[in-house]
Amino acid sequence: MLTDRLKTRLTKDRPMTSITLRIPVDVVESMKAIAPQRGFSGYQALLKSYLSEGLRRDEQQFGAGTHARLIEALKRHGVSAEVIEQAEREVTARVIQRARVNPSAS
Repeated sequence: MLTDRLKTRLTKDRPMTSITLRIPVDVVESMKAIAPQRGFSGYQALLKSYLSEGLRRDEQQFGAGTHARLIEALKRHGVSAEVIEQAEREVTARVIQRARVNPSAS
């Protein structure tokens, strides 16, 4: 069963945002050279692939699967999406705050 989060990730028309990254010139040049070898049209697509791969790995390592199963169970038990989203924001804010207070613990 696909979670709502995974279903959203698989859609092509999801909302996007632009960001600015400072990346060393030699790294960009390496990505430009590697991109066509990996079948990408350019280095930006390769960079997105790297981000996605790392994010999936980290989500798996840090329990995103457990998190997703908990959300699905809460929905089955009638907890509204609004309440679930509010709880997720609270937990995320606490984790970020904890990481700022004690960076070596994260």
